[in-house]
Amino acid sequence: MKKIALLGSTGSIGTQTLEVVSEHADELEIVALAARSHTELMAEQIRRYHPRLVCMYEEDAARELERLTAGTGVEILSGMDGLIVAASLEEADITLTALVGMIGIRPTIAAIESGKDIALANKETLVCAGHLIMPLAAEHGVRILPVDSEHSAIWQCLMGNSGKRLEKILLTASGGPFRGRTREELKQVRPEDALKHPNWDMGAKVTIDSASLVNKGLEVMEAGWLFDVDTDRIEVVVQPESIIHSMVQYEDGSVIAQLSVPTMKLPIQVALFYPDRRHADTKRLDLAALGRLTFERPDTENFPGLALALEAAKTGGSMPTVFNAANEVLVRAFLEKKIGFTDITDGIAAAMERHEAAPSPGVEEILAVERDTALTVRSIYGI
Repeated sequence: MKKIALLGSTGSIGTQTLEVVSEHADELEIVALAARSHTELMAEQIRRYHPRLVCMYEEDAARELERLTAGTGVEILSGMDGLIVAASLEEADITLTALVGMIGIRPTIAAIESGKDIALANKETLVCAGHLIMPLAAEHGVRILPVDSEHSAIWQCLMGNSGKRLEKILLTASGGPFRGRTREELKQVRPEDALKHPNWDMGAKVTIDSASLVNKGLEVMEAGWLFDVDTDRIEVVVQPESIIHSMVQYEDGSVIAQLSVPTMKLPIQVALFYPDRRHADTKRLDLAALGRLTFERPDTENFPGLALALEAAKTGGSMPTVFNAANEVLVRAFLEKKIGFTDITDGIAAAMERHEAAPSPGVEEILAVERDTALTVRSIYGI
């Protein structure tokens, strides 16, 4: 049995991970769960998967969960200390981190220091702290296994081939629900419109990031760390059908792609069972029925999120943290209808302009930059 500590179990990736566990109950076991505040769903997960330990990040949620699960015998913790304990639980073989935001950095570090392989579905960890995470994983002999569909696709395309023969990565994007719209049209977008992704079922934050192309910028930065490639060797290609999840081009001109129907359960399963593969009860790809695949260049003029991410990556240091932290605050404000859709990328640009990047920041400095950036953005928009 492979024993799993799952952080972010009540979110989109977390719930799909538990579906994979259910489908392979003879080989996968949950030993720890963690989430922010969704107590009713967590109570259901406890009764079904019987973890030894659970963490609810918010203390009030932890107390409510204790009431809901009285008599189950599960140990319930709270706060960052609780997340760290869950992430580094001794009996866990692998920690899958699907927490949203920079809250995932410290638990990931703790899991690595405890010798756990990391199945990574938290972009912010590498975007903001890749210069800390990747050397630490190498030091402890820990594998970082990508769970994002694009990074899993790249990883699968590289399997069995030397990364040194890689010429460039072709990172695909769906283009989101507003592909083809102008900047003026985007100013009229409402949260309920932005949450209707054409191909993927994701959480609210990631869905908004996809609509603004900020998500693709975060993925470019994450791919740079995962595969040790400069971002100028990562090309974003819009593939609207979301069938090709990414590609790699080798030095001889060969391009290898990974294709499947859009489902997160496949990359989750690949990470959990690596280096083996298992049968999956997912819909099979029918290329003849699909008919064609189309490709476009990303529209960085009307969707500047990607260009801003590349600028942040090029600057380096603490600038990617500013990009990410500003986006987190602004997406939340947009979902609460306090700002417009185009204010998200405008606010990111304003925060980056006001920041002087610090080289190679430590964890405490990263978190301080996050706090300062949030204050800056809130002052700009009065939120």
